[in-house]
Amino acid sequence: MKSKSNIWRDENGVCHAEGGDIIAAYEMMGYAHGKDRCMQLVLMRTLGQGRASELLNAGDQMLEIDTFFRRMHWTGSIAGEIEKLSPEARNICEAYCAGVNRAMAERIPWECKLLGFRPEPWRLDDIILLSRMVGYLTLSQSQGEMERFFIELVQAGVDEEHLQELFPGILGGLDMDLIKKINLQERLVAPSSLWNLAAPLMMASNNWAVSGSKTASQKPILANDPHLEINRLPNVWYEIVLKTPDTYAMGATMPGLPAILVGRNPDLAWSATYTFMDSTDSWIEQCKNGEYFREPGKWLPFDERKEVIKRKKKDPVTVVFYENSHGVLEGNPHAEGHYITTAWAPSRSGATTLNNMVKMFEAKTVEEGMAALGRLETSWNYVLADCEGNIGYQMSGLMPIRREGVSGFVPLPGWEEKNDWQGFHTSDDLPQCLNPECGYFVTSNQDLNEFGNVDPINVGMGPYRSDRIEDLLSKNDAITREYMYQLHFDVYSKQAEAFMAILAPLLPDTPNGDILKGWNFEYTADSKGAYLFDLFYRELYRAVFGKSGFGEAAVEHLQEHTGIFNDFYINFDRVLLSENSSWFGNRTRKEIYRGASEKALAASPEKWGNARKVIMKNIIFDGKLPRFLGFDRGPITIIGNLATPHQGQIFESADRLTTFAPSLRMVTDLSTGDLYTNLAGGPSDRRFSKWYASDLDNWAAGRYKQLTADAEKVYDF
Repeated sequence: MKSKSNIWRDENGVCHAEGGDIIAAYEMMGYAHGKDRCMQLVLMRTLGQGRASELLNAGDQMLEIDTFFRRMHWTGSIAGEIEKLSPEARNICEAYCAGVNRAMAERIPWECKLLGFRPEPWRLDDIILLSRMVGYLTLSQSQGEMERFFIELVQAGVDEEHLQELFPGILGGLDMDLIKKINLQERLVAPSSLWNLAAPLMMASNNWAVSGSKTASQKPILANDPHLEINRLPNVWYEIVLKTPDTYAMGATMPGLPAILVGRNPDLAWSATYTFMDSTDSWIEQCKNGEYFREPGKWLPFDERKEVIKRKKKDPVTVVFYENSHGVLEGNPHAEGHYITTAWAPSRSGATTLNNMVKMFEAKTVEEGMAALGRLETSWNYVLADCEGNIGYQMSGLMPIRREGVSGFVPLPGWEEKNDWQGFHTSDDLPQCLNPECGYFVTSNQDLNEFGNVDPINVGMGPYRSDRIEDLLSKNDAITREYMYQLHFDVYSKQAEAFMAILAPLLPDTPNGDILKGWNFEYTADSKGAYLFDLFYRELYRAVFGKSGFGEAAVEHLQEHTGIFNDFYINFDRVLLSENSSWFGNRTRKEIYRGASEKALAASPEKWGNARKVIMKNIIFDGKLPRFLGFDRGPITIIGNLATPHQGQIFESADRLTTFAPSLRMVTDLSTGDLYTNLAGGPSDRRFSKWYASDLDNWAAGRYKQLTADAEKVYDF
């Protein structure tokens, strides 16, 4: 070791961890995570292991959550992944674990004592487990939800013409009669149910980079704002400045993982959004007597995996999962019928991701960063910028190679071998772009298939946010860091603009009609136009998909209690914006819009922000403690909506309020070595720490703090 390790806080409470070499630096990162976010670490691991009933509480919902995670079996095949770690990655991971365990040895969170258990040491297995969890929860999970929704539409009697319009170009291999035979089991676990155990709900994000040809500094500028559930404390992100005598890296980490997931070093900056790559497939299995059909006269037995779920102060429960080469069966194969098996491509991942993620600490160029990040097994959109003036985009993830003519969206007969996965595409085939001619690259979870040799995205989010950001970037050739701040807070809706072009001529000359006609398409807290348009948009869904589709009650449930419309709104918008559609029945678009607007305009208009106030609740106590104790904060007002650059989604799911908004904002100009951020929370998960929610006021007000490797020590760690 070249010099003594050191750890301290800057004036904003951000941890600065210094090590004599890179291994020592990562040991200090582990120590910081273990000291500031020990409870978050423990809860995430407990969740992923399917042990919440054993360690936390034995309620029925907790048993469902444990069953979900045991079904995913992310604790399986970990030993093989550990063996595949590179020497560098293994040394870093072992040092990180040592740091976490040193912090745990110094102090165990009092919540653990309250719950009656002592945390086990942090191990390499836990790092692999978390790498899988982070790539799946609510991200790939939402893809599986949409595919299940498609099955339900078929079984509800929606005809092929309607389905082809709603899901254009991705229904290859569709067999309506076979899908109707599927015996769908009850919904596994709603994604938002998992939040109560600290799992990060991730959904949308923006990131973009601008080349020096369009900036005032003549160097690239990069920005990122991951949209996660923010009505939670602590924030899922943990900021750190990690240093060795030779270099540094800084940015946002996720406790439990030895990596700076978004951030920069002296030469290179990187940022991430989710891709909506379809890496989850289902196959239809014909089952009887515990076996599945493969070919005439040939039935094969399922592998049975028994999981014993211990329950606190209750008898344990044994759950049996039936598996074959396609994945885990949803149902009991001893009851004759058709069921689905489902697989997620990176379910046995970890080593390759970690081997490449650790390279980012010392990566120097965009091309070097693209090569490393492109090999990550879970799916992300990375946008990068370097000090040499380059910007780039790279998608990561394991995309299955499927037979020609199928996309992975439609469940296919499992007994036909041609429907099996045939390996995975390389990162070279995935969407990517280096130094685009326009001088900028923007991702916002939209369809980016055009940049690759393959089409990983079947259903994603709409292009409204990226289109708006691109509009603003294209008009400015002297972009500054401060201009990027403005984009982070932009609440203009290209979606509303598109709908209002059709609606405005139909609006009456009434007070409410005039409010909507005069609306500037911005979802500010005081906007009454935004409130009325949102009512109209919801009525439009009821009028089209309720009356001609899957019923008004179903639409109401999907709007209020799921993320289906929030995540995949572009599929529905394409129908709603069409001049003619099979979903319109015998009505014209004009009639439908006018009817929906009449219902919306009958309401008394309110300011958009009036119903957008949420309380940020502690992940352990979830609002159960008196407010004066300070575990919960707020209320905070969430501006924007699902289609504005500053995303602001609020809906109820699994009987609790869910939000999606910028959890972290990050901007860096490569002409300096600094990073500017704000966080919806603070560094610590300790309620009585000064740093529990220390950045929340900055986040709400749009003030950015400076992270710099040259910062002076202000506080002991």
